[in-house]
Parts: sequence; C-alpha cells; structure tokens
Amino acid sequence: MQIEIIINGRRTALEVQPDDFLVDTLRQQGLYSVRRGCDTTCCGLCTVWLDGQPTLSCSLLSFRAHGRQITTIEGVSSEAENFAQFMAAEGADQCGYCSPGFILTVLAMKRELVNPTEAQIVHYLTGNLCRCTGYQGQLRAVKKYLGVTPS
Repeated sequence: MQIEIIINGRRTALEVQPDDFLVDTLRQQGLYSVRRGCDTTCCGLCTVWLDGQPTLSCSLLSFRAHGRQITTIEGVSSEAENFAQFMAAEGADQCGYCSPGFILTVLAMKRELVNPTEAQIVHYLTGNLCRCTGYQGQLRAVKKYLGVTPS
C-alpha cells in the first residue's frame, strides 16, 4: 500500500506492507538512529516524534503514519547535539546506543513540561532503558538542563 508521510520536514511517498512497523520503514529509508531494541515497547530505542509527540515506532504500523509528521533525531540535530554536549559536560554521557531515543524524549519533555517535578521527569523517562548508567547522573543532568529549581 502507498503512504505519504513527512519525515524530518520532507514529504515522502512510500510503499509499505500492512504489517510493516514504522521502525523498519524508517530504517529502510536510511534512518539508522531509529534503533530496534526490545520489540515490546519497553526500551525506548525506537522513539520518534509523531506529530511532535514521543512515539515508540516498534509498535506503530507504518500505514498508521500516513499523512503525519515523523521526526527522528536527524530532524532536530542541532538541538540534539547541544543536549548531548550538555550531558557530557555534566558527566552524564552514555555509550550512545540508547541516546537517540533518550534525547528525543528529553527534548519533547522540554517542550511539554514547565518546571517539572522530579517525579514527572522520572515518569516521562520511564521506558527509556540504558544499560550502561545508574540513571542518577542522567536524572541530575536532565533536571539541570530543564532548569528545574531544587525543591
């Protein structure tokens, strides 16, 4: 079936099968930052923005994205690079495997929440797994990046 989606601001017509997942469709387009991890919506590696909202592309059939806007980390590369450098400067950098999904989630949170509580941040980040950190450094850096005032 033919679908038309906007990927990182570029209108694209694609031929997809009814059972194709968006993660695979995007990877076939060369967007390898969209990673396949768990296939059970538990790890966040496949996170993209669907019309500006973080969405797990491993659970979205490609045809459901017809007419919608998809943003991958390539679509917000400058902002993502700034955040990645911030994380590194805070000593909260990671190996990088989960970074695209994690960064997209944090950038979406920044757009959506104003001065979130620690509980709101933790809730928003739930589902973004990282196997190489203990999360406390990341949480501290994310709070600082979001400008959260200490309680």
